[in-house]
Amino acid sequence: MLYFFLSPHFSELGAEGLVGYYWKDIPLAASLLLAFVYILIPYLLGSVNTAIIVSDKFYHDDIRNYGSGNAGFTNIMRIYGKRAAVITFVGDFLKTVLAIMVGWCCFGYLTAYIAGFACFLGHIFPVYYRFRGGKGILCLTAMLFMLDWRIFLVLLGVFLLVVGMTKYISFGSVLCSVLYPLLFNRMNKALLTLVPHMYLCQLITVATAVIVVIKHWGNLKRIFNGTESKFQFKKSKKTPEEEIPAEPEPEPKEKKINYGALPGQNPRKKKK
Repeated sequence: MLYFFLSPHFSELGAEGLVGYYWKDIPLAASLLLAFVYILIPYLLGSVNTAIIVSDKFYHDDIRNYGSGNAGFTNIMRIYGKRAAVITFVGDFLKTVLAIMVGWCCFGYLTAYIAGFACFLGHIFPVYYRFRGGKGILCLTAMLFMLDWRIFLVLLGVFLLVVGMTKYISFGSVLCSVLYPLLFNRMNKALLTLVPHMYLCQLITVATAVIVVIKHWGNLKRIFNGTESKFQFKKSKKTPEEEIPAEPEPEPKEKKINYGALPGQNPRKKKK
């Protein structure tokens, strides 16, 4: 946990980062070039989806073909069990930590947030896997752990309570993501006025919450319909083939209309 080192509460180095602290008058061109470092590199790190790699290397298959179709911790736990889930958790968590550290090295707290968000987007829309990845909850968890342990602990408590009562991982994830920008605003009220560009961090928390809700919209509808699967900390008894998502029903064909028929005339009746 690097909150005490990264946070502008405690050190100027934490607020400004290595480049910003040691290079006060950085040229605009160099500053724009560094944007590729704290945006592109974290995005590419986020695109390395551990669930897809694990399912491919260990099981010679694609996790996105089974269960919910999501390349994330919950689905890989359901399909392949605890071992695969632990590897997925560690891999996705560490790539986010590395992405945030890359971002912090540029201009401190702000670019650490930007890098974490870029990694979050890379996980959801991975360039290596045709932009079809996970839902970003593990990346968001790592962001909270790294950037603000206070919000992390509060939301962890909320998540465990909600999931313990409902057994719905998706509902707990959505609720915590919605609470995230609210807690950030309340707990960092002084920083929003004291630290330059802190409002951008607030915007990132809002954007993150919106994306999580959109990605879980199908889960929320299934919860309200009573068809969402409840989480169990074990592998599903079904085989992977039985977990393949059902193909969507074909849409009914549109009725052909003969716009050349006169009012009151049978459009199917052939003209003599």
